[in-house]
Formats: sequence, structure tokens, C-alpha cells
Amino acid sequence: MTDALKRLSDEGVAIWLDDLSRKRITSGNLAELIDQQHVVGVTTNPSIFQKAISSGDGYEQQLADLAVRKLTVEEALRMITTADVRDAADVLRPVFDATGGQDGRVSIEVDPRLAHNTAATIAEAKQLAWLVDRPNTFIKIPATKAGLPAITEVIGQGISVNVTLIFSLERYREVMDAYLAGLEKAKAAGLDLSKIRSVASFFVSRVDTEIDKRLDALGTDEAKELRGKAALANARLAYEAYEEVFASARWTALDKAGANKQRPLWASTGVKDPAYKDTLYVDELVATGTVNTMPEATLQATADHGQITGDTVRGTYEQSRAELDALAKVGISYDDVVQLLEDEGVEKFEAAWNDLLKSTQAELDRLAPSEG
Repeated sequence: MTDALKRLSDEGVAIWLDDLSRKRITSGNLAELIDQQHVVGVTTNPSIFQKAISSGDGYEQQLADLAVRKLTVEEALRMITTADVRDAADVLRPVFDATGGQDGRVSIEVDPRLAHNTAATIAEAKQLAWLVDRPNTFIKIPATKAGLPAITEVIGQGISVNVTLIFSLERYREVMDAYLAGLEKAKAAGLDLSKIRSVASFFVSRVDTEIDKRLDALGTDEAKELRGKAALANARLAYEAYEEVFASARWTALDKAGANKQRPLWASTGVKDPAYKDTLYVDELVATGTVNTMPEATLQATADHGQITGDTVRGTYEQSRAELDALAKVGISYDDVVQLLEDEGVEKFEAAWNDLLKSTQAELDRLAPSEG
């Protein structure tokens, strides 16, 4: 069953699970995925927590305790989410130790309502790192304009970061620049660079969803030919940019000081369009030194019928550029699409967080002891 996952792992792709819930930890399911399905990391986001906590499974006692203590809903939510991340980090700790800190990681996101506030993002990242208090945590910071200086500052303080919501090649280069600037800052402060890690979460399926919608609206034969090509082309060119930046003289100086490369992480790899193979964004994005974080359905589909045939990224750059150029020729603006996706990404996470605040508040009210 797990041959394809093993082959993927052997090709240098770290397999992470894009999901977390308390039940997944306490039932032993997470440990089982690590043991049997080559899973070496976990990512979370506000939507994942909203789904997990709203299900109520395993959270009742903690919610009751928090209600008695009369914590605000924001404080309560942070206590709940950091508890899950801490416990998951403990389950993954042997992987972290075995890989010298590269994998065995669990990611937790700063409050998405702070995505356009640099100072608040920095403060929240420091607070989350302190609250979780595990060396194998990644603090997720969105790659908004305000997020970039926050990434530099947080990395500069020695906190490992998962940069999220990257859609454009230009923004990805800015993210790598922010990471290198953070490492330079950490080096100047005398920190041990070998302890600082980072991944850059480059989003995949949402690019096809948006561009395919625009191609369908055009309805020409030329437009139909381009369906399902943009997301892979975009991600493959991101890997080209990664290779370029981490072969630069600037990187070499940091490498000599013990720094780690910021690995590209393929995010949003669940296929949304039933016309496409459900393992498309796994099979076609195989490159050494990357991470693929998958929803469980994609993980199981890959285990069952994924086709891992070696590197499917290098050697595709000219074709990928031609495919993005072809989109421009039929009138689809790349810049417009990626900006829209970034804005929507932040809005979706913010909406999920607000829903979670509402449902958690309702639970705290329900469980609050009556006065008197």
C-alpha cells in the first residue's frame, strides 16, 4: 500500500499531513501515519482548527475548564490550539531527532486577522513559540507585504518559520530574500544558524481553480488546451527560483556559517477538479529537498495509486514558462490572479478564525457555571 509514498520519500520529498485534530492524536492515528505512511510532519491552519474544534471531539473537558476560569475566547482558543500542536510535536519528536531537526515539525499559524500588521505578527509569533515551547514547531506567517519584514525579524530572533500563502513567483523571491535577511540578522546576533529552519508554502491547486474558471469563461479551443497547466507550471518555476537563490554567493556565506536552506513546500495539493487525477499535484511535483503537505484523502490516494517516476520538476522550466506565456496571450493576467488568490487566502483564514471564535464562545457560554 505504501510503495508510492516510500518512493516519494526516497526521491527527497518530505511527506507531511495537512490536518490535525485532538482525536487524531489521542486515537494513535497520527503515530500510525508516521509509522506506516512515511508522514514526517504536520501542518495546521485556521480552517483545519475550525473543523476540528467545531466537531467537539475531545475538547469538551478543556473547554469546561476554560469556561470556569472565565478566559476570553481568544485566550481559550490559543490554549486549545497550542495544546494540540504541543502534543503533536511530542508525537513527532523522534522524527525530529532522527532527521537532525529537518522534519518532525508541526506548524501553527499566527492570528490571520494580523496578516497586514507587521508588529502584531512579530509579537504573536514570539508568543506562540513561547506557548507551544517545543523545538520542532514552525510558526506560520503569511507572505503578505506586511508579513515579509515580520519573517525577517522572527527568523532573526532564532524562531523557525513556515511562510504561508505564497502564490506568485515574485512574492516567493521576496520570501526567500526575507529569510536570508533574517539569517544574516541571527548571525550578527551570534545565534546558532543550524538550529533555525524554514519552509516556504507555495500554494498549488487554487491557481488552477481560478485560472481554469477564467479559461472556461473564454470557452475557446485554445483556452481549453491550457486547463490544468498553470498550477504545475507556476510551482515548477518556483523550484527554479529556489535553485537559483540557494546557489548564490549570498547563500554560500550563510551556508558556511551553518545555515539551512528554506525548503519549498507544496501546499494546497488536494485536487479540486474531478476531471484531474487525484494525485496530480503529488506525482508531478517530485523534486529533491521539497515538502508536500497533503490532506489525508490525497495521502491515501497517493499510497493507493500514486505514480512516482522520479524528478518531475527539473527540465520542465522552458515548457512551464511557455505555458504561463500562453495564458497571457489569451488575455489572462497572472499578476491579477495571484494577487486575488493572496487576498482570498487571507480572507478565508480570517473567516475560518472568526467562525471558530464564535463557535468556541458559544461552547464557553454553554459550559460556564451558573452564578450563585
